[in-house]
Amino acid sequence: MKKLILFALLSLFPLSSLASTQWQETEMKARGQTVYFHAWGGSQQINNYLRWTGEQLKRRYGVEFKHVKVTDIAETTARLLAEKTAGKNSGGSVDMVWINGENFKSMKNHDLLFGPFTHTLPSWQYVNTSLPVDSDFSEPTLGLEAPWGVGQLVFIHDQKRLNNPPVNFTELLNYSQAFPGRISYPKPPAFHGTSFLKALLIELTHNDASLMKPVDNASFAIITRPLWDYLDKLHPNAWQKGKRFPANGSQTVQLLDDGQLDLAITFNPNEVFSAQADGTLAPSTKSYAMETGALSNIHFLAVPWNATAKEGALVAINFLLSPEAQSRKGDLAIWGDPSVLQSQFLTGSAKKTKLFKSVAEPHPSWQAALEKEWLKRYGQ
Repeated sequence: MKKLILFALLSLFPLSSLASTQWQETEMKARGQTVYFHAWGGSQQINNYLRWTGEQLKRRYGVEFKHVKVTDIAETTARLLAEKTAGKNSGGSVDMVWINGENFKSMKNHDLLFGPFTHTLPSWQYVNTSLPVDSDFSEPTLGLEAPWGVGQLVFIHDQKRLNNPPVNFTELLNYSQAFPGRISYPKPPAFHGTSFLKALLIELTHNDASLMKPVDNASFAIITRPLWDYLDKLHPNAWQKGKRFPANGSQTVQLLDDGQLDLAITFNPNEVFSAQADGTLAPSTKSYAMETGALSNIHFLAVPWNATAKEGALVAINFLLSPEAQSRKGDLAIWGDPSVLQSQFLTGSAKKTKLFKSVAEPHPSWQAALEKEWLKRYGQ
């Protein structure tokens, strides 16, 4: 309750001269600190962008920025829980995390996050607050995490091989049966794989209202039955006959480029442009969303409660929310991640980003439930 009241008060006032002085003190304390940033490391474009970020933070603020590459941020959540259990309330091993959804809810519920801090950031004034920046998979953020970018689940196809891709999941199933071995999706609990399951379930159930609420174990089997029936039909005609699955979205992009798959999956509607720019994908590739829309969310940055370099992490987050950093992140030739800033503060191709029609994420409890059941059925 105290955090909620403080967050509400901070929301009412712009950055004052006192706050400006306090921020200068934050920058002074940050100088010489090393920030260990836990983030997914499966994309070369993202890794290159974070390398540039580290160079800028070192040169401008004297902050060392170390990208700790993780496969799943749940690994970091488990590490922080272990430190909490051991009573390690300072000197933690993680200074900053890239999270959303289920992992945010878990960290929040276990008091693993520092804050609220978002309205102390000078760059907060540029944020587009018409976006759902105060909610993460329906969970109120309360200033405990700062928005970083907008994600949408879309598909990539090569127009030379597949000019008219499936526009809904029924057509996708029919395509897999007509052309065996050409369709797949990442193996859950990989983020892109679980997102595929959620998007599929939303369409098959016509976005059942139950998906916006915590999972009810009594009705879970009934609601998800169409999903498992669908996958039982898809897998025998999928890539590797459903016995193996790509490890992540990046591997589906590689398999598309290698000619093994006809569709790749990504949570960045602009990834196709950066992949074309660095030669990963052919110029004839194109991204699209299913006709019902694209599963959409905002991804966030947060600071653990026991971070060793809290000030350095805040300086890093503030820089990543700056118009310069967001414009570079949104550059279609660099990363192409849609910005969370108001468009008037952006430059270059980041200013021109267009998003697909949005489909809201289910309640975060559905993620773990779907992953558990998928692994039980198909994980061997």
